Amino acid sequence: MAAEKLRDLSQPIDVALLDATVAAFYGTGSKEERTAADQILRELQNNPDMWLQVVHILQSTQNLNTKFFALQVLEGVIKYRWNALPVEQRDGMKNYISEVIVQLSSNEASFRRERLYVNKLNIILVQVLKHEWPARWRSFIPDLVSAAKTSETICENCMAILKLLSEEVFDFSRGEMTQQKIKELKQSLNSEFQLIHELCLYVLSASQRTELIRATLATLHAFLSWIPLGYIFESPLLETLLKFFPVPSYRNLTLQCLTEVAALNFGDFYNLQYVKMYSIFMVQLQSILPTTTNIPEAYAHGSSEEQAFIQNLALFFTSFYKSHIRVLESSQENISALLLGLEYLIGISYVDDTEVFKVCLDYWNSLVLELFEAHHNLDNPAVAANMMGLQIPLIPGMVDGLGSQLLQRRQLYSGPMSKLRLLMICRMAKPEEVLIVEDENGNIVRETMKDNDVLVQYKIMRETLIYLSHLDHEDTEKQMLKKLSKQLKGEDWTWNNLNTLCWAIGSISGSMMEEQENRFLVMVIRDLLNLCEITKGKDNKAVIASNIMYVVGQYPKFLRAHWKFLKTVVNKLFEFMHETHPGVQDMACDTFLKIVQKCKRKFVIIQVGENEPFVSELLSGLPSTIADLEPHQIHTFYESVGHMIQAESDPQKRDEYLQRLMELPNQKWAEIIGQARQSVDFLKDQDVIRTVLNILQTNTSVATSLGTYFLSQITLIFLDMLNVYRMYSELISNSIAEGGPFASKTSYVKLLRSVKRETLKLIETFLDKAEDQPQIGKQFVPPMMDPVLGDYARNVPDARESEVLSLFATIINKYYIFFSLCSL
Repeated sequence: MAAEKLRDLSQPIDVALLDATVAAFYGTGSKEERTAADQILRELQNNPDMWLQVVHILQSTQNLNTKFFALQVLEGVIKYRWNALPVEQRDGMKNYISEVIVQLSSNEASFRRERLYVNKLNIILVQVLKHEWPARWRSFIPDLVSAAKTSETICENCMAILKLLSEEVFDFSRGEMTQQKIKELKQSLNSEFQLIHELCLYVLSASQRTELIRATLATLHAFLSWIPLGYIFESPLLETLLKFFPVPSYRNLTLQCLTEVAALNFGDFYNLQYVKMYSIFMVQLQSILPTTTNIPEAYAHGSSEEQAFIQNLALFFTSFYKSHIRVLESSQENISALLLGLEYLIGISYVDDTEVFKVCLDYWNSLVLELFEAHHNLDNPAVAANMMGLQIPLIPGMVDGLGSQLLQRRQLYSGPMSKLRLLMICRMAKPEEVLIVEDENGNIVRETMKDNDVLVQYKIMRETLIYLSHLDHEDTEKQMLKKLSKQLKGEDWTWNNLNTLCWAIGSISGSMMEEQENRFLVMVIRDLLNLCEITKGKDNKAVIASNIMYVVGQYPKFLRAHWKFLKTVVNKLFEFMHETHPGVQDMACDTFLKIVQKCKRKFVIIQVGENEPFVSELLSGLPSTIADLEPHQIHTFYESVGHMIQAESDPQKRDEYLQRLMELPNQKWAEIIGQARQSVDFLKDQDVIRTVLNILQTNTSVATSLGTYFLSQITLIFLDMLNVYRMYSELISNSIAEGGPFASKTSYVKLLRSVKRETLKLIETFLDKAEDQPQIGKQFVPPMMDPVLGDYARNVPDARESEVLSLFATIINKYYIFFSLCSL
């Protein structure tokens, strides 16, 4: 009955009943009550005549939620049907909203009490303006400015309306309005901005009300990115803003305004004003944030306002320097202020806040790149001139002078760049190769998920540090070795300090001259190995081990040139393969693979002072080396040894090495096939199935790295493997035929299917990488036709493997010519 009464919009709506319905929707009643209320409110909102009740509702209710519901209805009409309404209805609604806003904001008490309601009315008014202004409401800006002068609370709300209008037109207009309409609104705001500008300056010079001044600064912040530059630089606006900067309650808003000005870049016309602004700003900043302040500590213990100040300061400095750093290089006085600002920015860069650091890092990367490119192009004066922003033709006499300027500029930034190197070393992000991390409880664990943000940050930091290294190799080396020596002495020992240092060392691989890099790396590895020996505790040793592995993996060129060092490193990796601490074995196997891929030839030749190639020595001790590894780690290890064998050019030795490598899995395979010949049921045991799967995965790993040279091994197991495949396929089909589609989800069937898939993967890997195509195609494809392709056709749909199609697609792509010749 109540619902029917609300739905009848032919007479004024029962506001008390609407209040009760809204209260039921937001209340803590039963789920049925809320659902019923929701249904009624949705019906009302979708009724095209409901908006005509809005004024009546707003005048009659005291419930804020009901008011918001009514305004939501009105907002929908303004967005989608406004221009279709009669003129008198549009004008009536426009005038009513304006009157309510003025009425509520003219009184201090009602303005504060009804602030949420007024804010929503402001949004509605701006939605109306997007349709009405300027064509049908030309006097809006003059009317607003006039109203603002009648009362300070009205003025405060007018500032809020202007801010919303600027944001709607310049920030949120895409997709809401046509390009023509956006252009029209922008032109209107531009042409009428003088009135707004005068009002803002008047308020900032005459008012003592904190709320009003804050609202005015917030409005200015919204306008500063697009207003004509004359209003900023040819008026008292900048001076006025700088006067408010030292005042704590206005500091952040003022700094945001100054940042908008700093980011503007329209040529050199206002350079003097920028220099003056920066100079005054730096003098004031020193009294607010003395140069002796420990900024990271102050940030950590600061209030939210103080933390916001540091964040805004980072944005100001980076915005200013990106656009105007050249202007500050012009005189000694300006250079002093510039270096002081860079000092502040380096301090801010140490703040433990990811977003603040990203802002700083982005700027440091662009500055260092600019300095590096200018330094790198000293031999090419035209490019160097362009780097410096010179757009003039070069005459021969200028070249020496230009080189001198570039060297002076590099010298100017040498101090900040040295401090920046230390910053990058101390805050280096974790590279992808490092698998050992500290969890939230302070324990060293294996990383379970990659953090893409950290990887992106690492790439930017690595690039920045490489440029910094090129600018001064000696300083880079000195800073890194100094920090490492502190770790050895225990002065600066923490996991994080060692990690960031080693990640930084690894990241600059290839940036030094070969001789310097060799000397540097020998010292680093020697110190890290010493540190591993003298440090107690499993977690500590795991951290040092991961860092040794990461660093050596980054310098393959050095390892190729120094066999004894390479052998020491690989033997150390074998030691780490027995370390059961989470992540250490994984990283040891991954690093071993990475090193072997880059240095494989070194392992198959007899080195000076050795009796046999390293690969032969390795194969002799293979069982003990892999004794403590998990199956997936063993697969990585076998793939690595496969790369070594692949580098052997003598076919006889290569086959001998392969036979020795596969001795353990082949022995186990022969046992299983032997037992199966006596009783086929032996193959149905789950432990046996897992062993078969593991053997096939080991073979796939070796086939991945050996390619064609895997022929002798796959020939050995191929036919037996197809028989196992056929048998497991029949077991799967029978299980699904008897148990229906759900049988395919049982652990037993999933295990059988894993063996089938791995068999197909092994064959596809080998055929894809094999090179002697006609002979291999002839040997391997015909025997597969019935056990694999025929089996696929015979299987029930739920038992078919998509990998069969992938395998035969590879066969057709690689052996097409062979098949074509056979068919002729």
